Amino acid sequence: MCKIAEEMRPHPMVVSVLKVMTSIIPTWRVVPTNDVIDLAYRMQGKRDEIRRNPLCYKGRPRLKTAYELLRVSILIESTILPHVSLPFLILHGAADRVTDPSVSDLLYRSASTTDKTFHLYTGMWHALTSGELPHNIDAVFRDIIDWLHHRTSPTSASHNSSTSSEAERKAKHDDTTHDCGKQTS
Repeated sequence: MCKIAEEMRPHPMVVSVLKVMTSIIPTWRVVPTNDVIDLAYRMQGKRDEIRRNPLCYKGRPRLKTAYELLRVSILIESTILPHVSLPFLILHGAADRVTDPSVSDLLYRSASTTDKTFHLYTGMWHALTSGELPHNIDAVFRDIIDWLHHRTSPTSASHNSSTSSEAERKAKHDDTTHDCGKQTS
């Protein structure tokens, strides 16, 4: 999760109250949520597997966790995403009810890099690489592998000789930003 849809974002006054409350009762399980497992995984067998996993947290999010997710998503949206200059791949299920596909579209449009790709998979849910039908999972991994291959094969390097290499772009990015995207002098 990198961005919270505007209609889902709490009012700034609520955020201020939550911030104060996190220092008093950080582990309070007060955040109302739907059963994410049922919403994320299409395949019942996968849902059952996750519910049996003792390491998978199944309770309501704790107050401090919810606050930190909100804080970090706002930081990424406002500070980091506009400076993303490396290749950027977004994969999203069009039938996702956990995170709104329009948020991924906004992330795609907001990233400053010109080398960005957005795949919206018709009829697919949230857990694209584990909770879908086998042929859907194969399609997602095929797209990931193709995307990586296009950027790492010797022929793609010769076609992109007019642009800087990924290593050069990364070095430039590392020289201009660090510490969660804050500009350095």
